[in-house]
Amino acid sequence: MTYQTVVPIWNALRQRFTATATALPEEDLSLSLGKSSIASLLYHTAEVEYMFAEWFFGKAKPETPTLESTTTLQQLLDLLTASNDQLDNAMKVLSEQQWTTPVESPMGVSTPLEAVGRLMYHTGIHAGQISLIQKNGTSTAS
Repeated sequence: MTYQTVVPIWNALRQRFTATATALPEEDLSLSLGKSSIASLLYHTAEVEYMFAEWFFGKAKPETPTLESTTTLQQLLDLLTASNDQLDNAMKVLSEQQWTTPVESPMGVSTPLEAVGRLMYHTGIHAGQISLIQKNGTSTAS
């Protein structure tokens, strides 16, 4: 398994997520359902991409803004672009053998290939949550 095999699959899913995020009206960022808001889900998605780039691909997480300081859609989109770029750059340098070599992480042992599968699942779950919150959420804006 190589970068050339994995990245088209990842990009198809991630580009769809990005298109959904880009189309959000700014005022929908404050919509929430339970403890989850659309803004927090977008931020969390970037956080997890950074974590996985570090844990499974050895690419240290750069300094990033906090959720509290990331208040506009454009700031969140910029963060999502940066986290995806970080992950992509980390995946590019993995050898074919490293894709299937188990890596110890705070969430247990997984290969980088399994980690990308988890990221795909994770991103898809949050895309669905964003849609659900848009339909049924309430605004937390004052």
